Amino acid sequence: MAPMLALLLLYHVALYTTVSSKKVCGRPLVAEGIDELTLKRVYEVGEEVTLTCERGYLPSTATPRRMTCTATGEWTQSDLSCSPNMCPLPVPLRPLAMGRTQAPYKSVLNYTCDDGYVMLGANESRCLHDGTWSNPPPTCKAVNCPLPKPPREGRIVHDKPVTGRTTMYGQGWTYECNPPKAPSYERGSCMADGNVTEPPVCREVSCTIPTAIPNGFITFAVMRQHGYKEKVKYACNEHYVLDGEAEIQCQNTGQWSSKPVCRAPCVVGIKRGRIFYNAKKLWIADLKPNRVLHGEPVVFYCLNKAERCGYPVASTCNDGTLPIPECFEEPGKVEYNLRPKTLPSEIRMCAASPPASPTTPARSA
Repeated sequence: MAPMLALLLLYHVALYTTVSSKKVCGRPLVAEGIDELTLKRVYEVGEEVTLTCERGYLPSTATPRRMTCTATGEWTQSDLSCSPNMCPLPVPLRPLAMGRTQAPYKSVLNYTCDDGYVMLGANESRCLHDGTWSNPPPTCKAVNCPLPKPPREGRIVHDKPVTGRTTMYGQGWTYECNPPKAPSYERGSCMADGNVTEPPVCREVSCTIPTAIPNGFITFAVMRQHGYKEKVKYACNEHYVLDGEAEIQCQNTGQWSSKPVCRAPCVVGIKRGRIFYNAKKLWIADLKPNRVLHGEPVVFYCLNKAERCGYPVASTCNDGTLPIPECFEEPGKVEYNLRPKTLPSEIRMCAASPPASPTTPARSA
């Protein structure tokens, strides 16, 4: 009886081992866009699955679409891939899309309007499975404001003609008061929140007696206080250049607008050499008087020692200062008087100027 029992136990062990060693396949790993809802968690050897694309995706190939669970517990390969349907981008967005004209399925467009505009339509649109958008692009309409009120003792001058009882966001106007009064502020507009600027207060304003400017003078003015919007005109002494508006105006704040400045001429600070100035190539001794006006350029000539050629470098007069380029080397008396043909200004010009060095700034004259 004992041998029979031992044989029966061995039979059960062998049976258990045979069943438990049988291979199975887990759920296959598939690429994006392939429908996973029909796939099971476990498959027996020899079972097949047929792969399909989700709604909104297109198959890359007609065959093969099947995968088989092999005896090793692995799946055969399938070259099926699914690409998303594409939605054409709305035409108004294409300049912002960096050359793209389409967006893939499930893309989302979020729309906003600039300040001062209200949206008409949906602020979001999704690319659907059939290649269409869930909502058309909205439109942005400018906010409307009621017509502004004029100041007491004054009026409004609109920048653009106004019709009806409203104005649009961004439209502006100027407040004016009956002379000699001035508005506490001059400009108003239709604002982003749909409100308009409150009307200013009209009050009497005067500016102090105008004063002269350095190296310049007042062309004509009565030495008295001036009222709102009255003007005074300036000019500069000979060889000085006016920088700024020649006329200043008494403002609604009781202050004058900014005065102009008279910029000084420059002296070309070399004794020997040739320059290019006022469309002429000149020896420095022939520049009479030695004077360059503010803002005018002067060209100096430098030597490219490696190429044995000359190249021009420009400098500009700035309020009495004319920097000399760092590369410029003033010739000695003998070289200047006896061998002028060897100077950088007289020899062959380089095909291209060498790049400027950041460590060699121009020298002041």
